[in-house]
Amino acid sequence: MHYGIITQQAPFDMDYRVIYLSHSSPWQVEIKLMSEQIIHIGLCLPRACSSQEVKHLAQEYVTGGMFTESEIFDIRPQVVYMKDLQLKEVFFERPSFRLLVACVLATGALMLCAQQLTAAIKAPPSTVDDTGLLAPAESEVWRALHSLLQWRRLQKFVECFDVPTNWAKIFAVRENSPNEIPLMNGLRSVCAIWIMVFHVVWFMYFTVHNKTVLVSYAEQAFFQYVSSAPLLVDVFFTISGFLQTFNFLRNSQQIETVRHNSLRQNLKLFGKLLFHRYLRLGPLYLVVMATVDLVYAYIGDVSIYHINERFDEMCSRHWWRNLLFIQNLFDHRDMCANWSWSLACEMQFFILANGLLFLYVKHPKVTKALVASALVSTIVWSYGIGLSIKFQLSFDAAFATGTEIYTSPFVRVLPYILGAITAWCLMERCLQVELSESRERLYWHFALLVFFGCIYSTVRRDLGPLMAITLFVMGRLFFSLSVCWMIAGSAGGRGVWWSRLLEAKGFQHVSRLSYAIYLLNPLVIALFYSLTSSSTHADPFMLCVVTCGFAVICYLASILFSLAFELPYSNLSSLLLRRDRTSSSSKPKNA
Repeated sequence: MHYGIITQQAPFDMDYRVIYLSHSSPWQVEIKLMSEQIIHIGLCLPRACSSQEVKHLAQEYVTGGMFTESEIFDIRPQVVYMKDLQLKEVFFERPSFRLLVACVLATGALMLCAQQLTAAIKAPPSTVDDTGLLAPAESEVWRALHSLLQWRRLQKFVECFDVPTNWAKIFAVRENSPNEIPLMNGLRSVCAIWIMVFHVVWFMYFTVHNKTVLVSYAEQAFFQYVSSAPLLVDVFFTISGFLQTFNFLRNSQQIETVRHNSLRQNLKLFGKLLFHRYLRLGPLYLVVMATVDLVYAYIGDVSIYHINERFDEMCSRHWWRNLLFIQNLFDHRDMCANWSWSLACEMQFFILANGLLFLYVKHPKVTKALVASALVSTIVWSYGIGLSIKFQLSFDAAFATGTEIYTSPFVRVLPYILGAITAWCLMERCLQVELSESRERLYWHFALLVFFGCIYSTVRRDLGPLMAITLFVMGRLFFSLSVCWMIAGSAGGRGVWWSRLLEAKGFQHVSRLSYAIYLLNPLVIALFYSLTSSSTHADPFMLCVVTCGFAVICYLASILFSLAFELPYSNLSSLLLRRDRTSSSSKPKNA
């Protein structure tokens, strides 16, 4: 070739376009896991060429040109679509963009108000006016804030957004009190990071050029600790079921209130508890949903990769499902941010558990029968579904049956029930068993063995449907029981060396961020992978390095989002609860 072809610039403007071709070559391994057999072809073309013309020419070339004449690899390609890698103007017109901008501006304004309020408290008396606030500064912004903060009720609300106070809460590390179960902080922290490692592998899938190698890793025994990481969601369900029951049963004042309330009053109290649950979980969750819609719309426009999961399309169409926490009741392929299915399960289990706990206060025998029936029913349901769909333990088959097995609340409620039963037994002193020190250590180590044994139990892939679903159900059952043993043992002040590590004070900080880490890590991982300009190679050593980098980025992002959209509303919930207690205690009691 003439050297000038490489060095000389074109006399007209050039653009980079990517054409995506579907194919059905018999010479390529067919992967049934998020694969549409898409070929990416990059083209450097004159900017004057319209995308529609290029797409038409490409279609003519692959259907009537060299491909059909020489039958190259028998791929029989078809043009699917083309990208010019330019951000479209409609991006800034998306409702999620406007919603996110409004949330950021409102949160920033409230943080500024909190700063002004804090400065007023710390200011010397000479700079404070009659209302107890700082005298207005010359800036129009500060004048506006000053006039807004004259309203006393608003001051309490604004204090919830105080950045230094919330920052101190996130990083506070203190001695564990006797009423706490410190091991749960370690379990939450380790499982959140562990699931993030799985997401690093999962969301790199669309950028990997050796997909078959990556899938083969997931089937190997050594890498089961990564490919079986979704089982760790059961740890969160077990902890939630335990805490929900434990906190309710030890609140004697609330139990007496429920016992003496009428049905209407209990429904009102039930609605209040549900409101506070939504207030604590909802704001961060909804902001992340809007960010997911926006980020995936951005990725869809500017990334060179074909993205299999277009969450921007799903979020625009099915946002109301996420708003109501019912997205797991629909097909898992139609979810907005499909990793949020567990939060929907959590909310549904919370409603179910509260209903049963209210019933338990007035009719304990009926509630015990219902809980026992629910435990048996979820096992029978899992067996019935598994046998009807001929469930297999292979990675692609598990993904294909995600709606029926993986995200179904009827299947996933098992660990929540076991956690609730453990809390009830602990409160009723049913777990008071005298054990020798050596036998207790043996049981602790056996629980850890069961924990990891259940994670590695799915390494066999050549089992029939009955054995596969039995291994799946019994594995989750014993896995949750091992977690229940750890929680109950830690609550009684017992443990061994590895449980003491999970009880370390340092996990308090990570545990506070575990909710934000869980929500944000898939979004961060997918965004950074999509912005690369070359395909990724699946290599275990490089995955370790990349995972460490993602861990740092997700950690920093979780601090930012927690400060802005989680802790302020948690503070607001606590403020409202304190106000309710104060108002109820001030009411005169009937004779």
